[in-house]
Amino acid sequence: MKIAFPFLVFSTIAFSGCFNPPDFNSVPRIEYASIGKVTEIDPITSAKTDKVTITITFEDGDGDLGASAAELADEKFRNSYGGSGTYELVTVRKQADGSEKEYILSEDNGKWIPLLKIDNNKGPLKGKLDLNIPKRYANTMVPVEEKYKIRIRDRAMQYSNQVETDYITIPGYR
Repeated sequence: MKIAFPFLVFSTIAFSGCFNPPDFNSVPRIEYASIGKVTEIDPITSAKTDKVTITITFEDGDGDLGASAAELADEKFRNSYGGSGTYELVTVRKQADGSEKEYILSEDNGKWIPLLKIDNNKGPLKGKLDLNIPKRYANTMVPVEEKYKIRIRDRAMQYSNQVETDYITIPGYR
């Protein structure tokens, strides 16, 4: 038993030097993973809201994704993104006749990925991102089917590929 522990420590140190970081492109790449919703009811007002969550996976070669809270408080930083955030979200609504209509909603403009590398060291990143979109109910709303087209943008202003979600039924207007 005493011999096994030093061997384990030595082999761990020896093999840790063999790790090669993945070779991702510096332009972010995303894939659609899932879409879902949860209906919440405000305990005070009884107002209903569907919380839609879109999950995407991403790869980025230099890891320059997201913005810190301090950066988001800086108007000059936000303006450098041209009035939008790090997500580009296009809503696609299925019409009564089965056709589709695309919208860029004002409430979807300016959505931000949190800063993912706080040490500011360049290097590859891979992971999952959840984008949450609240859809509030109103008296005259009906169930509508929507899907979304998504791209992300890194700090070098490079856009990823665009992915499309499945349809989901949420409250809306016809």
